[in-house]
Amino acid sequence: MTKKILDDGIVGRGNRDGARLFREWFSSLGDVAEQERNAAYVFVMGSMAEVLRTFDIPTVFPEINSLQTAVRRVAHEYLNEAEDYGYSPDICGYVKADVAVQLRNGQHPMGRIPKPSIAVLTNACNTYIKWAEIWERMFDIPIFTLDVPGTRTAGGQTWQGDPHFENDRRYVAAQIKELISQCETLTGQKFDIDKLREVLGHTNTMNQGWQRVLDLNQSHPSLFNALTDGTVYLGVTNGFKGTAVGAQYFTDLVEEMEYKAEHGIGTLTDEKYRLIFVGVPCYPIFRRFNEMFTEWGGTFVNSTYLWFASGGTNRGFEYDLNRPLESLAEGVLISVRDAMDSMFYQDRILVDMIEEFGVDGIVYHPIKSCRTVSTGLADNRRSVMSNYDIATLFIESDMMDRRVVSEAQLKNRIDAFFEGLASRKHKAAMAG
Repeated sequence: MTKKILDDGIVGRGNRDGARLFREWFSSLGDVAEQERNAAYVFVMGSMAEVLRTFDIPTVFPEINSLQTAVRRVAHEYLNEAEDYGYSPDICGYVKADVAVQLRNGQHPMGRIPKPSIAVLTNACNTYIKWAEIWERMFDIPIFTLDVPGTRTAGGQTWQGDPHFENDRRYVAAQIKELISQCETLTGQKFDIDKLREVLGHTNTMNQGWQRVLDLNQSHPSLFNALTDGTVYLGVTNGFKGTAVGAQYFTDLVEEMEYKAEHGIGTLTDEKYRLIFVGVPCYPIFRRFNEMFTEWGGTFVNSTYLWFASGGTNRGFEYDLNRPLESLAEGVLISVRDAMDSMFYQDRILVDMIEEFGVDGIVYHPIKSCRTVSTGLADNRRSVMSNYDIATLFIESDMMDRRVVSEAQLKNRIDAFFEGLASRKHKAAMAG
């Protein structure tokens, strides 16, 4: 039986299917561009994909488009073009790459990106608002900004039943109704609440699957690398949210991870160090960046990137299909708030995860292009170290701009970090 399952390709299926779905998704966006159909530009933190899918409006994620230029090692061409156009070098690299895509009439390494008919965003990132204003000027399109109340103080979240939470939920629900009205105007279609229920059901399957996959990585050895494999899973989380295809993908992914856990199949043949990654990956040298850790037997068992870049769906929130609009408002409030918390208040969660995942070290990776993610990471690191005796590494590069990425300097710091980890393990073994 074991041989048959392996022959059927269950191990590694998530990466293979994810890559295939990603290619198909970009191909479908090319069809939308060719046919000049409506498309919505959205962001990973609060994409409102469920509402947009109810109206059959394709979603375009400029963040994902931009990072793909870096993974394919052509981001510098797009950044240079945007800077020549007048954008400052210290502006978010995602924004500049997207501007260059627009200046090229949607031409992108993965295909052609359609022009937006509407932009939908939240206040989860301050750059979102200014970015959407660029499209507003370029294409004269409507902009919908969903204001999601965040956590007021560290550890100060409110939940269902609390008067403050209920006020926030009603506030979000009123805005969702405004978005529905705008979508009706854009498409000429009437809102179908039964279709929304269907979409939310698919999202429920994806959310529960995503949470289960993350929890399963507490296994020894770890089942997937949160930096590399996790980025593939993230692409499906966002691009196929609320679809039957996305639901089936995560059902299959859970099956794969449970199989690997049962049979002790890890992401590395010799796992020596279990790490958490804090920040955004170094996409200009993505594969090599990861190799600098795996060469030492280190793998990332979890990442704050998997929290906020999934829009908070890592919580596994389940929509109540008997009250879809009210539940959607609750889910948006909780998930976007969690995405913001994972950038600003993650120190307490990290301390909890050290024990849960058997972590040996935490890698902090502030980047030049994103102040929102990077600001406060040094203080966060200090807070974690004051509450737990854990090895940490603080390295800086960028998610887009290879001009500020020094592989040699990164390797020196990473090698020294692992030498310290080895010394810690040796001392612990001697003391034991």
